[in-house]
Amino acid sequence: MKKLLVIGNPISHSLSPKLHNYWIQQEKVKAIYDKKFLEKEELEKNILEIKKGNIFGMNVTIPFKRLVIPYLDELTKNAKITQSVNTIYMNQKKIYGDNTDIFGFETPLIDEGFDAKNKQALVLGAGGVSTSVILALKNLGVPKITLMNRAKDKALSIKQIFDDIEVRDWGERINFDLVVNCTSLGLNNEEIGINFNDVKGKVFYDIIYKPKTKFLINAEKNNKIIDGKMMFIYQAQKSFEIWHGVLPKIDQKVIGLIND
Repeated sequence: MKKLLVIGNPISHSLSPKLHNYWIQQEKVKAIYDKKFLEKEELEKNILEIKKGNIFGMNVTIPFKRLVIPYLDELTKNAKITQSVNTIYMNQKKIYGDNTDIFGFETPLIDEGFDAKNKQALVLGAGGVSTSVILALKNLGVPKITLMNRAKDKALSIKQIFDDIEVRDWGERINFDLVVNCTSLGLNNEEIGINFNDVKGKVFYDIIYKPKTKFLINAEKNNKIIDGKMMFIYQAQKSFEIWHGVLPKIDQKVIGLIND
């Protein structure tokens, strides 16, 4: 039986096992999916379990999406560009890192009919998923992308990957059509710390999938909001396909698993 894990710190909130084990049952795959809390020092040992055959594959979440890279043999094109990995698997005796967050992020925008022409996007946060969001926005054709992070040096390090983005100071007021929260603010119901009270007619997208964050609650009266639920489901769907060779169905039952 295939053993799969999602690793992170924290990890108790993750709904990945609930979703993957449902699909495993539906698709009649002989596998089991669990979650594991790790410290940074335990990464190498646990990833080597894939090479030993004890673990079939892993998902990676906060704060390890970049930290796992030194312990992998190869990166896919998307993982290499973004320097961010959320899916690990073995192929021809090599451990590969892939990035399905890009697909996960952009697909809900496509579903919502987002037109990227002449649009400006503001990305908040410079963590492990921020580069995935930026690449997805570029794939969609957004011509101007601005990045803000509370620690500006981290945002400037991402500009070394995408030299055509603009880095601005945290909280600085700029024009945008779409703002994406890639920070962990919201996991514990915190305020984002930027005043958007007079913003109207924009798109607010939070990658956190549960519960609805104050970032979205404060915006929803005058703006369109997208939470991270469908991003979470789509990135998981792509990971499932990579591991098992089957693209599982997304229906109301699947969405309900995340809403419960």
